[in-house]
Amino acid sequence: MTASNPSRELAGLPVDSRYWPVGRHHEVLKRSLSDIEGFWTDVASQLSWQRQWDQTLQWDPPFAKWFVGGMLNASHNCVDRHADSQRKDKIAYLWEGEPGDRRVMTYGELYNEVNTFAATLQDLGLRRGDRITLYMPMVPEFPIALLAASRIGAIFTVVFSGFSAAALSGRINDSGSKMLITADGSYRRGKIIPLKDIADEALRSSPSIEKVIVYKRLEKETELQRGRDVWWHDAVQGKSHFVPPEPLDASHPLFILYTSGTTGKPKGAVHSTGGYLTYVYATQKWVFDIRPEDVYWCTADIGWITGHSYVVFGPLAHGATSIMYEGTPDYPSTERWWEIIERYKATILYTTPTAIRSLMRSGDDLPRRHDLTSLRLLGTVGEPINPAAWEWYFDVIGGKRSPIVDTWWQTETGGILISASPNLGLVPLKPGSATFPLPGIDAEIVNEDGKPVQNGEKGFLVIRKPWPGMFMTLYNDSERYKQVYWNRFQDMYYPGDYAVKDADGYFWLLGRADEVLKVSGHRLGTIEVEDALVGHPAVTEAAVAGRADSVKGEGIIVFVTLKPDYKPSDALRQELREKVRNTIGPIATPDEIYFTGSLPKTRSGKIMRRVVKAVASGIEIGDITTLEDESSVEEVQKAMATFTRQIE
Repeated sequence: MTASNPSRELAGLPVDSRYWPVGRHHEVLKRSLSDIEGFWTDVASQLSWQRQWDQTLQWDPPFAKWFVGGMLNASHNCVDRHADSQRKDKIAYLWEGEPGDRRVMTYGELYNEVNTFAATLQDLGLRRGDRITLYMPMVPEFPIALLAASRIGAIFTVVFSGFSAAALSGRINDSGSKMLITADGSYRRGKIIPLKDIADEALRSSPSIEKVIVYKRLEKETELQRGRDVWWHDAVQGKSHFVPPEPLDASHPLFILYTSGTTGKPKGAVHSTGGYLTYVYATQKWVFDIRPEDVYWCTADIGWITGHSYVVFGPLAHGATSIMYEGTPDYPSTERWWEIIERYKATILYTTPTAIRSLMRSGDDLPRRHDLTSLRLLGTVGEPINPAAWEWYFDVIGGKRSPIVDTWWQTETGGILISASPNLGLVPLKPGSATFPLPGIDAEIVNEDGKPVQNGEKGFLVIRKPWPGMFMTLYNDSERYKQVYWNRFQDMYYPGDYAVKDADGYFWLLGRADEVLKVSGHRLGTIEVEDALVGHPAVTEAAVAGRADSVKGEGIIVFVTLKPDYKPSDALRQELREKVRNTIGPIATPDEIYFTGSLPKTRSGKIMRRVVKAVASGIEIGDITTLEDESSVEEVQKAMATFTRQIE
């Protein structure tokens, strides 16, 4: 077949990869797995080290130490080596606030700001190994603070600014932080979020905090506690403009990031300095094919691992220019993102399937009002993207010319593990598949006994060899680290995801293994059913949950949101049942389908399927501190109640 229209060919219309050149992806993957240590030695050598390592990998399952004996500093690699080069005047961040205010920061300016704030932290008593918590809006001072902390060897932990006082306090107490950095407030869809007030409430039960630095984002009256609190602008006044970057052991913790599991105490994933930085440097290059002229935009909040890795450390390690935006994609209108792409000539967009589906609801006309031709690469993160959203993203936003990198990874993995790699040579893309593991990642799908599955059977995703980006342990809880991630399958990392590998070797993620439905002895991923539903032209989003059934074991309960041109009806409900039945099979036919105006989501845009399952089953909902809009729970409850009344 000729390559007269490579963009459409890359969209995977001929899905059989045997007919297509696959670049170097498979070749590099095979070579990397044959000599893991040699491969990662070559990659790590591209960073700046104060001392070369003695041993590339020390593997004492399940604990790994990478680049043993090596010393480096993350701040130096992300700032100094660019400010000391011809990139000094290159833009590091193009920042835009929700109200429309804008700032531009070059690498030279970033260098000065980081040094000034590092000196401030030292003057306020922060030292190497101390823990510091950040509870910040998306402003340039956020990455400045992270880089300043890493410069002096302090270990930072970021708490997403949408979390409650209780969540903030719990993370401060678990980490034993002695300093908090926050702001007087932030903007969210035109409303003011009083971050300092929330922080004050948290600190009533967090006695380890000695100092609080408050960044003035708003012109808001704010109470400061004498002796403890200080304004950022006052604290930095007259400080030195150079703090030597502390040489740190490669295994020195760079940060602790808490994952809020469905139940129990949040888990503090501890990431190293050398291994983590090596991995995000490599994956930023492989997945995003980052080039000197790129204007790169990862829409994630720095409060999440995506923001750590692909807003701060990955792009800065490459000296890239990034867009940073404070607000949401739909304020003051759903054109905001398209305006930003057009204004800054963004070349790479990395966002969530949830955001894509949400923007799809506004139709094709709004994005087509704007010049999006600067985009050359699109990416998705956070959850598997359904084929319908993939096609819209490819056709409407990418103009049928920009390939999509659908990425799979977790807080615990540090960086992307499964994705296409434009830098290594694109494979044919299949809408909804993350494609293949990246170099150095030995991924497999196994059955209950830990044996590789055959013939495209569903199973559990595992990683069979260590990689530099992996977290070292859980903070102060190594036993839980072993129990949660390594006990399920011997000496294999188990991320808790259900997946399948097709006949061409492509990986398809089917959701969390604890979200797998067991219907009459058959295992179905919730993502499979949701994808079938979203494939119907009326449906924007769907959330699927299982409910106990005395005959089948579990029945399938569905909540869907509709596009504006469609109205709920029994006829549409039956159409959706038939859609699932025809796409997957009779076993997957939903028992009940409810129409709702919204679905419970986190502030990062993920559907909280645990909440949906609790509502469907009529059980206690549990912790909803990460919920974007609590009224969405009432929406799904109301949808169930309305349907029940109709059939009575």
